[in-house]
Amino acid sequence: MKPDGKKAKPEYWERAKRALARRDRVMGTIMRRHPRVHLVPRGAPFLTLARAIVGQQISVKAAQSVWNKFLLLVSDVSPGEVLKVNAKQLRSCGLSARKAEYIYDLAGHFADGRIHLHRWPAMDDEAIIAELTEVRGIGRWTAEMFLIFNLLRPDVLPLDDLGLQKAICLSYFKSRNISLKTMRRLGESWRPWRSVATWYLWRSLDPLPVEY
Repeated sequence: MKPDGKKAKPEYWERAKRALARRDRVMGTIMRRHPRVHLVPRGAPFLTLARAIVGQQISVKAAQSVWNKFLLLVSDVSPGEVLKVNAKQLRSCGLSARKAEYIYDLAGHFADGRIHLHRWPAMDDEAIIAELTEVRGIGRWTAEMFLIFNLLRPDVLPLDDLGLQKAICLSYFKSRNISLKTMRRLGESWRPWRSVATWYLWRSLDPLPVEY
């Protein structure tokens, strides 16, 4: 994701920034260093999750190469279109056998209604995470990235994320290693805007936002 001031920011963004800056001097400093970037909406849910699976455990460059080949095979990235191609075709894009299985399982969950898109607005974060992690190849971290980058949920704290852990240690504890319990306790002070705090902590490590 590249900084793009033309894309709409989440409606809560400025309100969250003001609240975080008032209660957390360190966070306020980080936000002031990155004044013109913000979280922007991602694509359709199925496409976003399929791309997340493609990119697991490989470099950004390799993931983009595989994704480009995948788009040539499945120009309309939808559950129905994915289910029309066979595993050999998927593997020809550079997908491993396991990832091909994951993509099929994801498409199946969407196609037969086990993913309840229409219910998500009324579901809390943990309920959506539980639904998504029923799909093979989607763990909690991927589900949390989806909540932040696709659903724009404001209060997600993905403590399994190594970048977030590193940023907390650098910004708040002078690079000392600390426990996840301590990080979680710090995160409580950012409620109900933990996604926003997380996003700015990522920026403290890398000014260019990453696409998940």
